[in-house]
Amino acid sequence: MTSAPVTMVRIYLTEGEHQYQKVMDYLHDEAKVAGVTAFRGIAGYGGSGEVHGHSLLDISLDLPLIIEFFDQAECVGPVVEALNEFIKPGHIVTWPAAINIGE
Repeated sequence: MTSAPVTMVRIYLTEGEHQYQKVMDYLHDEAKVAGVTAFRGIAGYGGSGEVHGHSLLDISLDLPLIIEFFDQAECVGPVVEALNEFIKPGHIVTWPAAINIGE
């Protein structure tokens, strides 16, 4: 199997911040990154220490969200710079990875 290097990016949001659609629109329509997946968490907390979550008795509209995407390193750099304009510092994580490209 042959592989190619990519950079993975994970963005941590909260539903209550209403940034999800803006990020997804940017990644799809403007940045046109290779692949994007969004996850909804059941609970989480960040720098404030405030727990965002839900119980069986209520449905929270302030749950954690993770948006993850990958692309070639030279494509990811400018995308992360643009995201830094509207995502809080410390909420974007990147790391090197590899994708399988066949035989």
